[in-house]
Amino acid sequence: MARNSEKAMTTLARWRAAHIDKGTEPERRPYLATECDDLHKSEKYRRQIIGEISRKVAQIQNAGLGEFRLRDLNDDINKLLREKGHWEDRIKELAGPDYRRVGPKMLDHEGKEVPGNKGYKYFGAAKDLPGVRELFEQEPPPPPRKTRAELMKDIDADYYGYRDEDDGVLVPLEQEQEKEAIAAKVAEWKEKKESTLSGDVQSETITTEEDIYAVEDNESGDEGPSAMDTGETPQQFMAHVPVPSQKEVEEALIRRKKMELLQRYASDSLRAEANEAKTLMGL
Repeated sequence: MARNSEKAMTTLARWRAAHIDKGTEPERRPYLATECDDLHKSEKYRRQIIGEISRKVAQIQNAGLGEFRLRDLNDDINKLLREKGHWEDRIKELAGPDYRRVGPKMLDHEGKEVPGNKGYKYFGAAKDLPGVRELFEQEPPPPPRKTRAELMKDIDADYYGYRDEDDGVLVPLEQEQEKEAIAAKVAEWKEKKESTLSGDVQSETITTEEDIYAVEDNESGDEGPSAMDTGETPQQFMAHVPVPSQKEVEEALIRRKKMELLQRYASDSLRAEANEAKTLMGL
């Protein structure tokens, strides 16, 4: 008789074992990640999805597959990436590791997003498809314009420079620059004064300095020679606008006050009678 090991290696035995294996269907992945409550199964399904993505990414590198096949593969990869994200969220809900934070990002980084279209990525030869290359060449849309409230949100006293001198650095620098500027101006003034005294500058360009601290004779109270005594003609001032006197100003204020009181307390008939009386009196 043949041994048991030899019986198991016969063609009939292998054919029967293969049919027995086909009779047991493999466990299918749930359509929704929320339907799975087992952490180990969730991690197993996530690994299955990663394996499918890896195979499809390797296939999409072949540019000879044709445009339609490349587009289908690219769509399948994006769907699997979204499904992988759902399973990672489910694993986190089941007190598992956060793969979005600690997991590898190699599969995600191989894709390239179109500017302005966040979420959908192109992989491999799909980046060079007609119409896709032009999308990557376009400039990204301008950032949204900020409102006035957003611009004023971060503005404080530092923006207006109210606390610039509190650090003790700016004031010494300003004082140093001020001393240098004063010294430069004084040196320039002395040089100009020396050139003026030496006669290098022509006489018509020499201007005498004005003494801002000089006090006139009338202000000092001393009796000095007047314009009549010196024989000089006094300077005449002409007012181009008529200037009222103090009496005229007081009369105008009284008339204005009377008009305000009449408008506030007098009736229309009384004001009409007053106007008639003024007309008769010629006022």
